[in-house]
Amino acid sequence: MRHYGHLPATRRRALFHREPAAFDLSSPVSTLGTALGATLYAPATRPELVADIRKLVARGVVSMVLCLEDAISDAEVPGAEENLLRQLRALHEEHATGTGPPLGPPLLFIRVREAAQITTLTERLGPAIALLAGYVLPKFTPSTGPAFLEALTAAEVVCGRRLLAMPVLESPELLHLESRTEALTATARLLDKHRDRVPAIRLGVTDFCSAYGLRRSPEMTAYDVQLVASVIADVVNVFGRADRTGYTIAGPVWEYFPTPERMFKPQLRSSPFSGRGAEALRNRLIQHDMDGLLQEIELDRANGLLGKTCIHPSHVAPVHALSVVSHEEYSDAADILSTGPGGGGVLRSAYTNKMNEVKPHRAWAERTMLRAEVFGVAREGVDFVDLLTAGLEGQAA
Repeated sequence: MRHYGHLPATRRRALFHREPAAFDLSSPVSTLGTALGATLYAPATRPELVADIRKLVARGVVSMVLCLEDAISDAEVPGAEENLLRQLRALHEEHATGTGPPLGPPLLFIRVREAAQITTLTERLGPAIALLAGYVLPKFTPSTGPAFLEALTAAEVVCGRRLLAMPVLESPELLHLESRTEALTATARLLDKHRDRVPAIRLGVTDFCSAYGLRRSPEMTAYDVQLVASVIADVVNVFGRADRTGYTIAGPVWEYFPTPERMFKPQLRSSPFSGRGAEALRNRLIQHDMDGLLQEIELDRANGLLGKTCIHPSHVAPVHALSVVSHEEYSDAADILSTGPGGGGVLRSAYTNKMNEVKPHRAWAERTMLRAEVFGVAREGVDFVDLLTAGLEGQAA
Protein backbone atom coordinates (compact mmCIF):
# COMPACT_ATOMS: atom_id res chain seq x y z
CA MET A 1 0.00 0.00 0.00
CA ARG A 2 1.03 3.62 -0.41
CA HIS A 3 -0.35 7.06 0.35
CA TYR A 4 -2.22 8.64 -2.54
CA GLY A 5 -2.19 5.25 -4.25
CA HIS A 6 -5.91 5.71 -4.90
CA LEU A 7 -5.16 8.55 -7.35
CA PRO A 8 -4.33 7.93 -11.02
CA ALA A 9 -0.60 7.81 -11.77
CA THR A 10 -0.81 10.94 -13.92
CA ARG A 11 -2.38 12.87 -11.04
CA ARG A 12 0.35 11.71 -8.66
CA ARG A 13 3.08 12.75 -11.06
CA ALA A 14 1.58 16.21 -11.30
CA LEU A 15 1.52 16.59 -7.52
CA PHE A 16 4.76 14.99 -6.38
CA HIS A 17 8.42 15.77 -6.85
CA ARG A 18 9.02 12.44 -5.12
CA GLU A 19 6.04 10.08 -4.90
CA PRO A 20 5.12 8.24 -1.69
CA ALA A 21 6.87 4.87 -1.39
CA ALA A 22 5.09 1.57 -0.90
CA PHE A 23 5.07 -0.16 2.49
CA ASP A 24 3.57 -3.33 3.95
CA LEU A 25 3.39 -5.34 7.16
CA SER A 26 7.02 -6.39 6.81
CA SER A 27 8.28 -2.77 6.75
CA PRO A 28 10.36 -1.48 9.67
CA VAL A 29 8.27 -0.42 12.64
CA SER A 30 9.55 3.16 12.33
CA THR A 31 8.27 3.30 8.75
CA LEU A 32 4.87 1.92 9.72
CA GLY A 33 4.52 4.36 12.60
CA THR A 34 5.22 7.28 10.29
CA ALA A 35 2.94 5.88 7.58
CA LEU A 36 -0.18 5.45 9.74
CA GLY A 37 -1.45 8.91 8.85
CA ALA A 38 -5.16 9.34 9.53
CA THR A 39 -6.06 6.18 11.45
CA LEU A 40 -9.79 5.72 11.04
CA TYR A 41 -11.73 4.05 13.85
CA ALA A 42 -14.82 1.95 13.05
CA PRO A 43 -17.03 -0.02 15.45
CA ALA A 44 -16.68 -3.77 14.94
CA THR A 45 -20.49 -4.04 14.84
CA ARG A 46 -20.76 -2.59 11.31
CA PRO A 47 -22.65 -5.22 9.27
CA GLU A 48 -20.96 -4.32 5.94
CA LEU A 49 -17.44 -3.98 7.26
CA VAL A 50 -15.76 -5.55 4.21
CA ALA A 51 -17.58 -3.19 1.85
CA ASP A 52 -16.73 -0.28 4.15
CA ILE A 53 -13.04 -1.16 4.11
CA ARG A 54 -13.02 -1.48 0.31
CA LYS A 55 -14.71 1.90 -0.08
CA LEU A 56 -12.41 3.63 2.41
CA VAL A 57 -9.23 2.27 0.81
CA ALA A 58 -10.48 3.64 -2.52
CA ARG A 59 -10.72 7.03 -0.78
CA GLY A 60 -7.15 7.04 0.51
CA VAL A 61 -7.41 5.35 3.93
CA VAL A 62 -4.27 3.34 4.75
CA SER A 63 -4.83 2.47 8.44
CA MET A 64 -7.94 1.47 10.38
CA VAL A 65 -8.84 0.36 13.89
CA LEU A 66 -11.78 -2.00 14.28
CA CYS A 67 -13.05 -1.23 17.74
CA LEU A 68 -14.37 -3.67 20.35
CA GLU A 69 -13.98 -1.17 23.19
CA ASP A 70 -15.46 2.30 23.69
CA ALA A 71 -17.18 2.41 20.28
CA ILE A 72 -19.66 -0.28 21.31
CA SER A 73 -21.71 -1.07 24.40
CA ASP A 74 -20.86 -3.88 26.82
CA ALA A 75 -23.84 -5.93 25.62
CA GLU A 76 -22.66 -5.77 22.00
CA VAL A 77 -19.24 -7.34 22.58
CA PRO A 78 -20.04 -11.02 21.79
CA GLY A 79 -21.92 -10.12 18.62
CA ALA A 80 -19.24 -7.65 17.60
CA GLU A 81 -16.54 -10.30 17.96
CA GLU A 82 -18.49 -12.74 15.79
CA ASN A 83 -19.13 -10.07 13.17
CA LEU A 84 -15.48 -9.05 13.16
CA LEU A 85 -14.26 -12.62 12.71
CA ARG A 86 -16.76 -13.27 9.92
CA GLN A 87 -15.91 -10.06 8.08
CA LEU A 88 -12.12 -10.48 8.33
CA ARG A 89 -12.37 -14.06 7.08
CA ALA A 90 -14.38 -12.85 4.09
CA LEU A 91 -11.84 -10.09 3.40
CA HIS A 92 -9.00 -12.61 3.63
CA GLU A 93 -10.77 -14.90 1.17
CA GLU A 94 -11.07 -12.03 -1.30
CA HIS A 95 -7.42 -11.17 -0.86
CA ALA A 96 -6.19 -14.78 -1.08
CA THR A 97 -8.16 -15.58 -4.23
CA GLY A 98 -7.49 -12.27 -5.97
CA THR A 99 -11.20 -11.53 -6.33
CA GLY A 100 -11.05 -8.29 -4.37
CA PRO A 101 -10.31 -4.76 -5.64
CA PRO A 102 -6.79 -3.92 -6.92
CA LEU A 103 -5.95 -1.86 -3.84
CA GLY A 104 -5.26 -4.26 -0.98
CA PRO A 105 -6.52 -3.90 2.59
CA PRO A 106 -5.13 -1.13 4.80
CA LEU A 107 -3.11 -1.61 7.98
CA LEU A 108 -5.81 -3.17 10.17
CA PHE A 109 -5.74 -3.14 13.97
CA ILE A 110 -8.27 -4.47 16.48
CA ARG A 111 -8.90 -2.43 19.61
CA VAL A 112 -9.60 -4.94 22.37
CA ARG A 113 -11.05 -4.46 25.84
CA GLU A 114 -8.95 -6.94 27.74
CA ALA A 115 -5.75 -8.89 27.21
CA ALA A 116 -7.41 -12.29 26.83
CA GLN A 117 -9.14 -11.14 23.64
CA ILE A 118 -5.78 -10.83 21.88
CA THR A 119 -4.98 -14.53 22.08
CA THR A 120 -8.53 -15.79 21.54
CA LEU A 121 -9.16 -13.58 18.52
CA THR A 122 -5.80 -14.53 17.00
CA GLU A 123 -6.62 -18.22 17.41
CA ARG A 124 -10.15 -17.85 16.04
CA LEU A 125 -9.10 -15.81 13.00
CA GLY A 126 -7.01 -18.68 11.69
CA PRO A 127 -5.42 -17.85 8.30
CA ALA A 128 -7.21 -14.49 8.26
CA ILE A 129 -4.74 -13.26 10.90
CA ALA A 130 -2.46 -12.58 7.91
CA LEU A 131 -4.51 -9.42 7.28
CA LEU A 132 -4.05 -8.04 10.78
CA ALA A 133 -1.29 -5.57 11.58
CA GLY A 134 -1.86 -5.89 15.32
CA TYR A 135 -3.85 -4.71 18.30
CA VAL A 136 -4.65 -1.40 19.98
CA LEU A 137 -4.18 -1.62 23.74
CA PRO A 138 -6.60 0.70 25.58
CA LYS A 139 -6.04 2.45 28.91
CA PHE A 140 -2.43 1.36 28.88
CA THR A 141 -0.59 1.90 32.18
CA PRO A 142 2.35 0.26 33.99
CA SER A 143 -0.15 -1.97 35.81
CA THR A 144 -2.38 -2.97 32.86
CA GLY A 145 0.33 -3.04 30.19
CA PRO A 146 2.19 -6.25 31.08
CA ALA A 147 -0.89 -8.46 30.59
CA PHE A 148 -1.54 -6.94 27.16
CA LEU A 149 2.06 -7.37 26.04
CA GLU A 150 2.30 -10.93 27.37
CA ALA A 151 -0.90 -11.81 25.48
CA LEU A 152 0.56 -10.27 22.33
CA THR A 153 3.70 -12.36 22.67
CA ALA A 154 1.58 -15.49 23.08
CA ALA A 155 -0.49 -14.53 20.03
CA GLU A 156 2.67 -14.16 17.96
CA VAL A 157 3.58 -17.75 18.85
CA VAL A 158 0.12 -18.86 17.70
CA CYS A 159 0.26 -17.12 14.32
CA GLY A 160 4.01 -17.35 13.73
CA ARG A 161 4.68 -13.71 12.86
CA ARG A 162 5.06 -10.22 14.31
CA LEU A 163 1.97 -8.48 15.65
CA LEU A 164 2.14 -4.76 16.34
CA ALA A 165 0.99 -3.05 19.51
CA MET A 166 -0.42 0.46 19.72
CA PRO A 167 -0.89 1.46 23.38
CA VAL A 168 -3.37 4.23 24.17
CA LEU A 169 -2.39 6.58 26.98
CA GLU A 170 -5.69 7.76 28.43
CA SER A 171 -5.90 6.77 32.11
CA PRO A 172 -6.26 9.32 34.95
CA GLU A 173 -2.98 8.29 36.59
CA LEU A 174 -1.17 9.50 33.46
CA LEU A 175 -3.01 12.82 33.73
CA HIS A 176 -3.09 13.61 37.44
CA LEU A 177 -0.17 15.80 38.42
CA GLU A 178 0.87 13.82 41.49
CA SER A 179 1.23 10.51 39.57
CA ARG A 180 2.01 11.62 36.02
CA THR A 181 5.82 11.61 36.01
CA GLU A 182 6.17 8.24 37.68
CA ALA A 183 3.44 6.66 35.54
CA LEU A 184 4.84 7.97 32.25
CA THR A 185 8.42 6.93 33.01
CA ALA A 186 7.29 3.47 34.18
CA THR A 187 5.24 3.09 30.98
CA ALA A 188 8.29 4.05 28.93
CA ARG A 189 10.42 1.42 30.69
CA LEU A 190 7.80 -1.21 29.94
CA LEU A 191 7.43 -0.31 26.26
CA ASP A 192 11.18 -0.11 25.71
CA LYS A 193 11.29 -3.90 26.10
CA HIS A 194 8.89 -4.20 23.16
CA ARG A 195 10.15 -1.37 20.96
CA ASP A 196 10.29 -3.48 17.79
CA ARG A 197 6.52 -4.02 17.84
CA VAL A 198 5.28 -0.50 18.78
CA PRO A 199 4.73 1.62 15.65
CA ALA A 200 3.04 4.46 17.52
CA ILE A 201 1.67 5.63 20.84
CA ARG A 202 -1.85 7.03 20.79
CA LEU A 203 -3.36 9.67 23.09
CA GLY A 204 -6.87 9.33 24.54
CA VAL A 205 -7.57 13.04 24.91
CA THR A 206 -11.33 12.49 25.19
CA ASP A 207 -10.74 10.34 28.29
CA PHE A 208 -8.36 12.94 29.71
CA CYS A 209 -11.04 15.61 29.29
CA SER A 210 -13.63 13.28 30.83
CA ALA A 211 -11.61 13.06 34.05
CA TYR A 212 -12.37 16.75 34.61
CA GLY A 213 -15.76 16.99 32.92
CA LEU A 214 -14.34 18.95 29.98
CA ARG A 215 -15.07 18.93 26.26
CA ARG A 216 -13.50 21.23 23.69
CA SER A 217 -15.70 22.93 21.11
CA PRO A 218 -15.05 22.61 17.35
CA GLU A 219 -13.61 26.13 17.42
CA MET A 220 -10.86 25.11 19.85
CA THR A 221 -7.94 22.75 19.45
CA ALA A 222 -6.66 20.32 22.06
CA TYR A 223 -3.88 22.82 22.73
CA ASP A 224 -6.39 25.46 23.85
CA VAL A 225 -7.37 23.18 26.75
CA GLN A 226 -4.41 23.79 29.01
CA LEU A 227 -4.90 20.63 31.05
CA VAL A 228 -4.71 18.55 27.86
CA ALA A 229 -1.85 20.61 26.43
CA SER A 230 0.21 19.99 29.54
CA VAL A 231 -0.14 16.21 29.38
CA ILE A 232 0.61 16.18 25.62
CA ALA A 233 3.81 18.11 26.37
CA ASP A 234 4.81 15.60 29.05
CA VAL A 235 4.07 12.60 26.84
CA VAL A 236 6.24 14.08 24.07
CA ASN A 237 8.94 14.87 26.66
CA VAL A 238 9.09 11.21 27.70
CA PHE A 239 8.24 9.36 24.45
CA GLY A 240 9.13 11.75 21.64
CA ARG A 241 12.85 12.33 22.04
CA ALA A 242 15.01 12.52 18.93
CA ASP A 243 17.88 10.52 20.43
CA ARG A 244 16.56 7.28 18.90
CA THR A 245 14.68 6.38 22.10
CA GLY A 246 11.49 8.10 20.90
CA TYR A 247 8.32 6.77 19.31
CA THR A 248 5.82 8.14 16.84
CA ILE A 249 3.08 9.80 18.88
CA ALA A 250 -0.26 10.15 17.07
CA GLY A 251 -2.36 13.28 17.38
CA PRO A 252 -5.59 13.27 19.38
CA VAL A 253 -9.00 12.59 17.87
CA TRP A 254 -10.97 15.40 16.24
CA GLU A 255 -14.53 14.78 17.40
CA TYR A 256 -16.56 16.92 15.01
CA PHE A 257 -17.95 16.59 11.49
CA PRO A 258 -21.35 18.35 11.18
CA THR A 259 -21.31 22.01 12.17
CA PRO A 260 -23.42 23.87 14.70
CA GLU A 261 -23.87 27.60 14.49
CA ARG A 262 -20.47 29.24 14.83
CA MET A 263 -19.58 31.67 17.59
CA PHE A 264 -16.11 32.70 16.39
CA LYS A 265 -14.67 33.68 13.04
CA PRO A 266 -13.22 30.91 10.85
CA GLN A 267 -9.57 30.12 11.53
CA LEU A 268 -8.78 29.38 7.88
CA ARG A 269 -7.29 32.30 5.96
CA SER A 270 -8.81 33.04 2.57
CA SER A 271 -5.54 33.92 0.79
CA PRO A 272 -4.30 30.32 0.14
CA PHE A 273 -7.60 29.59 -1.63
CA SER A 274 -8.36 32.83 -3.48
CA GLY A 275 -7.52 33.41 -7.13
CA ARG A 276 -7.20 29.70 -7.92
CA GLY A 277 -10.83 28.57 -7.99
CA ALA A 278 -10.60 27.05 -4.50
CA GLU A 279 -12.94 29.40 -2.66
CA ALA A 280 -15.66 26.74 -2.66
CA LEU A 281 -13.22 24.32 -1.02
CA ARG A 282 -12.54 26.83 1.76
CA ASN A 283 -16.27 27.30 2.34
CA ARG A 284 -16.75 23.52 2.45
CA LEU A 285 -13.99 23.14 5.03
CA ILE A 286 -15.44 25.88 7.22
CA GLN A 287 -18.97 24.49 6.99
CA HIS A 288 -17.71 21.16 8.31
CA ASP A 289 -15.45 22.65 11.01
CA MET A 290 -12.37 21.53 9.12
CA ASP A 291 -10.63 24.85 9.79
CA GLY A 292 -10.26 23.82 13.43
CA LEU A 293 -9.00 20.38 12.38
CA LEU A 294 -6.42 21.89 10.03
CA GLN A 295 -5.14 24.16 12.77
CA GLU A 296 -4.90 21.26 15.22
CA ILE A 297 -2.97 19.13 12.69
CA GLU A 298 -0.43 21.92 12.31
CA LEU A 299 -0.15 22.25 16.10
CA ASP A 300 0.23 18.47 16.40
CA ARG A 301 3.27 18.53 14.14
CA ALA A 302 4.73 21.62 15.80
CA ASN A 303 4.51 19.78 19.13
CA GLY A 304 6.09 16.54 17.91
CA LEU A 305 2.99 14.50 16.99
CA LEU A 306 2.38 12.84 13.63
CA GLY A 307 -0.81 11.38 12.18
CA LYS A 308 -4.17 11.47 13.88
CA THR A 309 -6.93 9.36 15.35
CA CYS A 310 -10.00 9.92 13.15
CA ILE A 311 -13.65 9.02 13.53
CA HIS A 312 -14.97 10.26 10.17
CA PRO A 313 -13.73 9.66 6.60
CA SER A 314 -13.86 13.38 5.83
CA HIS A 315 -10.89 13.90 8.19
CA VAL A 316 -8.54 11.67 6.19
CA ALA A 317 -7.72 14.00 3.29
CA PRO A 318 -6.79 16.99 5.52
CA VAL A 319 -4.50 14.86 7.70
CA HIS A 320 -2.70 13.40 4.70
CA ALA A 321 -2.46 16.70 2.80
CA LEU A 322 -0.68 18.31 5.74
CA SER A 323 1.59 15.26 6.18
CA VAL A 324 3.14 15.51 2.71
CA VAL A 325 6.60 17.09 2.85
CA SER A 326 6.71 20.41 1.04
CA HIS A 327 9.39 21.04 -1.56
CA GLU A 328 10.88 23.68 0.73
CA GLU A 329 11.08 21.31 3.72
CA TYR A 330 12.69 18.64 1.53
CA SER A 331 15.23 21.09 0.15
CA ASP A 332 16.22 22.24 3.64
CA ALA A 333 16.44 18.68 5.00
CA ALA A 334 18.54 17.50 2.05
CA ASP A 335 20.96 20.41 2.47
CA ILE A 336 21.35 19.73 6.20
CA LEU A 337 21.98 16.00 5.73
CA SER A 338 24.36 16.54 2.81
CA THR A 339 27.03 17.76 5.24
CA GLY A 340 27.41 14.30 6.76
CA PRO A 341 27.14 13.23 10.44
CA GLY A 342 30.20 15.19 11.52
CA GLY A 343 29.26 18.37 9.70
CA GLY A 344 28.33 21.65 11.28
CA GLY A 345 27.87 25.30 10.62
CA VAL A 346 24.99 27.34 9.26
CA LEU A 347 23.57 27.15 5.74
CA ARG A 348 21.30 29.62 4.04
CA SER A 349 18.11 27.93 2.86
CA ALA A 350 17.85 27.52 -0.90
CA TYR A 351 14.54 29.36 -0.48
CA THR A 352 16.56 32.30 1.01
CA ASN A 353 14.09 32.76 3.87
CA LYS A 354 15.75 31.06 6.84
CA MET A 355 18.99 29.66 8.26
CA ASN A 356 19.58 25.93 8.52
CA GLU A 357 21.86 25.24 11.46
CA VAL A 358 23.30 21.85 10.64
CA LYS A 359 23.75 20.23 14.06
CA PRO A 360 20.57 21.43 15.84
CA HIS A 361 18.40 20.81 12.77
CA ARG A 362 19.78 17.35 11.90
CA ALA A 363 17.20 15.41 13.93
CA TRP A 364 14.41 17.42 12.28
CA ALA A 365 15.91 16.71 8.86
CA GLU A 366 16.08 12.95 9.54
CA ARG A 367 12.44 12.87 10.63
CA THR A 368 11.46 14.93 7.61
CA MET A 369 13.15 12.48 5.26
CA LEU A 370 11.30 9.55 6.86
CA ARG A 371 8.01 11.42 6.39
CA ALA A 372 9.06 12.19 2.80
CA GLU A 373 9.55 8.49 2.16
CA VAL A 374 5.99 7.50 3.06
CA PHE A 375 4.01 10.67 2.28
CA GLY A 376 6.07 11.92 -0.63
CA VAL A 377 7.47 15.35 -1.50
CA ALA A 378 5.25 17.92 -3.20
CA ARG A 379 6.40 19.50 -6.42
CA GLU A 380 7.64 23.06 -6.20
CA GLY A 381 4.55 25.29 -6.23
CA VAL A 382 2.20 22.51 -5.04
CA ASP A 383 0.76 23.28 -1.61
CA PHE A 384 -1.69 21.74 0.85
CA VAL A 385 -4.68 23.20 -1.04
CA ASP A 386 -3.65 21.26 -4.17
CA LEU A 387 -3.09 18.08 -2.16
CA LEU A 388 -6.33 18.50 -0.23
CA THR A 389 -8.26 19.09 -3.44
CA ALA A 390 -6.78 15.92 -4.94
CA GLY A 391 -7.55 13.93 -1.80
CA LEU A 392 -11.16 15.10 -1.77
CA GLU A 393 -11.50 14.36 -5.49
CA GLY A 394 -10.33 10.84 -4.71
CA GLN A 395 -12.96 10.54 -1.99
CA ALA A 396 -15.69 11.62 -4.38
CA ALA A 397 -14.62 9.14 -7.06
